[in-house]
Amino acid sequence: MKSEAYNPRLKKLLIEVVENQMRDNDPPITKMTFKRLTAAGYTQQQAKEKIAAVVIGHIYDAMHDGKTFDAEKYDAELRALK
Repeated sequence: MKSEAYNPRLKKLLIEVVENQMRDNDPPITKMTFKRLTAAGYTQQQAKEKIAAVVIGHIYDAMHDGKTFDAEKYDAELRALK
């Protein structure tokens, strides 16, 4: 079984994206999702990582498929996080 590659630098950058979104309240759904996840029992780090997993999907879509940012899809994916 091949282990997954882990890039701590990429993870740090993604967490910074999440933190910047929360600081700027742009989009507001990011901070709302963070608060919801931490209220549900996730640590702050776990909540940020869950949100970052959604962020990376959108970055991939933009870079690989040339898609523009879909705010409605991002909103829906963050609302679906559990």
